[in-house]
Amino acid sequence: MTFNQTCLFGQIDDLHDLALIERPVRRSLTTAEEIEKLTVDEGLNDIERAVYLLSSGQDVQRASVVVNLPNLVRQNPAETFRRVVPKVREVLHVAGVEMQLAAAASFLTILQDDLILIQTHTHSILQIILLNLHHRDAAVVSTAWLETLLSAIDVLPKETIRQEILNPLVPKAQLSQSLHSRLASCRVLGKVAGKFESHIVKKDVLPLVRSLCQDVEYEVRSCMCRQLEYIAKGIGAEHTKGVILPELVELARDEGSSVRLAAFDTIVNLLEMFDNDDRTCIVFPLVKTFCEKCFKADEAVLASLTFQYGKLCHGLSGSFTEDQHVWFLEFYKKLCVLGLQHENGHSETYPLELERKYESVRKNCAYNFPAMILFAEPKNFLSELYPTFSSLCHDPEISVRRTTANGFHEVVKLLGSSVHLIQKELIALLQDDSLEVLDALMDNLQEILELVTSKGEGAGSESKQVNVPDLIPALNAAEQKAATSLKWRIHEKLLQKYSCLPRVISSDQIYFRFLQRMFTIITTNNVLPVQRQSARTLCVFLRYNRKQEQRQEVINKLVDQLGQGRSYWNRLRFLDICEIVIELFSKSYFCKYFLVPALELVNDPVANVRFKLCNMLPKLKSAIKLPTDKHLLQQLEFCVRKLLCREKDKDVMAIVRKTVLELDKMDITEPYQKRHEKDLLDQKKEKEENLLLEMEQLEKQQTEGKSSSEKLGERKRKEVKKSKLSRSRSLSCNPSPPKLSAAEKSLKSTSSSSPVTTKSSLQHINDDLLRSHHFSVASTSTAPSASVPVLIRSNTTGNGSNENKDTRKIHIRSKRSNP
Repeated sequence: MTFNQTCLFGQIDDLHDLALIERPVRRSLTTAEEIEKLTVDEGLNDIERAVYLLSSGQDVQRASVVVNLPNLVRQNPAETFRRVVPKVREVLHVAGVEMQLAAAASFLTILQDDLILIQTHTHSILQIILLNLHHRDAAVVSTAWLETLLSAIDVLPKETIRQEILNPLVPKAQLSQSLHSRLASCRVLGKVAGKFESHIVKKDVLPLVRSLCQDVEYEVRSCMCRQLEYIAKGIGAEHTKGVILPELVELARDEGSSVRLAAFDTIVNLLEMFDNDDRTCIVFPLVKTFCEKCFKADEAVLASLTFQYGKLCHGLSGSFTEDQHVWFLEFYKKLCVLGLQHENGHSETYPLELERKYESVRKNCAYNFPAMILFAEPKNFLSELYPTFSSLCHDPEISVRRTTANGFHEVVKLLGSSVHLIQKELIALLQDDSLEVLDALMDNLQEILELVTSKGEGAGSESKQVNVPDLIPALNAAEQKAATSLKWRIHEKLLQKYSCLPRVISSDQIYFRFLQRMFTIITTNNVLPVQRQSARTLCVFLRYNRKQEQRQEVINKLVDQLGQGRSYWNRLRFLDICEIVIELFSKSYFCKYFLVPALELVNDPVANVRFKLCNMLPKLKSAIKLPTDKHLLQQLEFCVRKLLCREKDKDVMAIVRKTVLELDKMDITEPYQKRHEKDLLDQKKEKEENLLLEMEQLEKQQTEGKSSSEKLGERKRKEVKKSKLSRSRSLSCNPSPPKLSAAEKSLKSTSSSSPVTTKSSLQHINDDLLRSHHFSVASTSTAPSASVPVLIRSNTTGNGSNENKDTRKIHIRSKRSNP
């Protein structure tokens, strides 16, 4: 038999198996007799139908009545409780798990419904709940009824709780009852303690509590121990010290590890109710012994202990002595590296189960690290906790590093001015091999970068340079890693978070390191949400770019390679960018650069592009400002007419007709207040865009002024050297020193009195100083030559007319402009 024959026979066998599977399905179709059994007389009302179905209906019909019981109570409570509820009680004796769960949910809904007077029917409902509370299926059914009872306690009056719940609970909490019954009694006692005054709790609840705390089963002791927190809040701080604290001390020394853990958690949750003496003399020794015992012999409990460790240290910090403070801090450091190295410093291989417990311990330590910074005080971070934090950031387990990354922003906020200490750890987490770690860090990336980089500067400041080494390469590497993975949602999230970069780095750094990458993602990535998010981030970069030349280059690239690109996919992305630009930029900005290229797509050969353009026409029209952009409105109307006349695709034609109606209604349907708010927002955007242009021009002037002042200083140094040289030569010939002319005196006084000048005046003065040295002999003549500094002469008094001075200025400027 050949390979193909084998495959063929294999397929035939598979079809035969499918046929065998189908046969029982056909035989199991509902017969006419069964349909007759499911049929109910249409003349019955809701109550009669419910009674009939509960009495002689099928299981599915009975379940539907139980589910619909709250509606029956709302419609006719008296008849429902008189006729339907007793039938439900009978059915529940033999009902299955699904009907029991449905009944528990329905009765809870009835108890929580405020529309009916439930007081007259509470007794019957609670009797059903308490009866099924001890169902034989303790794992599922009894637990569901117990949750119903606990939720009902919140809405029931005190007297009802005392008579219907608390009094019947006493015999159910006895040692002779089942384990499940005693466990349920523990939870009910914890719930009712908050409903009564302290003296009632002491009288009726505490005796049962003491009894259950001494139960022979460790599950009961553990459950009752966890309820002591609620009991303590019910009796107050004074009685807690005398009654609850001794019980906790005893339970904390219990032989069962789960009991000790429950006692530890309860002590941590009740710390605020203990005074300083109790914390120092009782709680600290107890907790210390518990921690030491867990560290040596009980790793399972140690994992739960570390989850509460930060809360414990923070709650006890005010009562610690110096030695106690040091002990808890050192113990935390040991927990952070548990399982990473042996006592002698060498690595050791542990069983897989033990490694998982150690991983859980270190993960909880990473979760509590911000609390431990407060415990050790941020000023001591470098000496006390930095090695520990670095270890957590480089932990071999992903879950530990992910938890550390998730709380990194809290650490940054707590360190304040010392944030530079953890810059290396930030870079390490950005370059982590696991995308889960990067994903956790991205949640608060903007806050982290704003605090780690330069502080106190405005968004997009050109003077803002990143002071974290390798931050920009790390951000680029993180994006590349997300792009090459199959987890596109993380990539999309990362691109969305990168829109905060204009707040932390300069626009030049964004332009040269990130902007081109965003454009590449738009044109090459295959995931549409990633493309659109990259387009939005690119538009944000464009919005806050500080240089007109760079902005214009990006816009030209978007229009040429996307709006007029060969791929229709790129042209669709250009329309997406147009929508984003309308949202982020002012109307005038969009109309100036993007509206006409968008309207040109009315001639696109691909129907999908024209379809998307037609959908956008109302948005395009809303961006046009009349009467300034009247010509643009005419172009848009021309495009609509062209579509109506020439369009052949039926889908595009349908959307065109729909859009035409929307365009006609735009000015009528929009309320004035909403339109006014949009206009104010647009004015604000336009002011910000104009401010960017003004700041750019100002920065250029400052840069040019700085360069001219540097040139002036260099020329002055040369002039000083030349003057010294000329003086040495003149002294050797013993001539009389030449006298300063009036122009030179005015030049000297002006330069000393006005140190800050404009660029043009500095250039004129600079040139004239050079000329005064070259033409020292001519300075004594009465008729000034063309080389005399005209700007200074125009500022002095003289006999010449203003017309002559202006002509001289023009003459000299023309010479300077043509060297």
